[in-house]
Amino acid sequence: MADRAEFAQQAMEFAPQLYSAALRMTLNRSDAEDLVQETFLRAYRGFGSFEDGTNLRAWLFRILTNTFINTYRAKQRRVQETDLADVEDLYLYKRIGSLERASQSAEETLFEMFTDDEVKAALEALPETFRLPVLLADVEEFSYKEIAEMLDIPIGTVMSRLHRGRKAMQKALIDYATERGIVTSPVDTESPAHG
Repeated sequence: MADRAEFAQQAMEFAPQLYSAALRMTLNRSDAEDLVQETFLRAYRGFGSFEDGTNLRAWLFRILTNTFINTYRAKQRRVQETDLADVEDLYLYKRIGSLERASQSAEETLFEMFTDDEVKAALEALPETFRLPVLLADVEEFSYKEIAEMLDIPIGTVMSRLHRGRKAMQKALIDYATERGIVTSPVDTESPAHG
């Protein structure tokens, strides 16, 4: 990039995406605003280390993620204000809408039955270790490699955390579906039947 003004202009185009992700990470509007502000401050200061031709969005998300990990973990235990109503609808599996109904699996069809609030609650209930990879992969659509770089962990760890996070979300959503009577109580398929 030629100069800081051009860099700042291009970086600001990602402000809504960064704020949305920050809100999902912090679960608090003012913390999300502070996190985005700190991210832009660090990005502006680190302008010289940004390499032309690299993915600016991924670079900004890495700064956002690292800032969250380093700064906001201590605040995680305080009383949280969760107000995600103003955030655009959260669809963990954006691809569902683009698939033909006939090609959808039973699991994908089931996901369509959940309200955004139920999906958000299931996501928010995940421990941070699993929530961050799920957010970055399924909401922000970063690759495993990009997530590994952002979180400074091996790709195998990203895959493991995604798997465990998605399984935990699936269990929570099945519990919601059972409560609403959409599905009957799941049968424990892992224990042998005695009869």
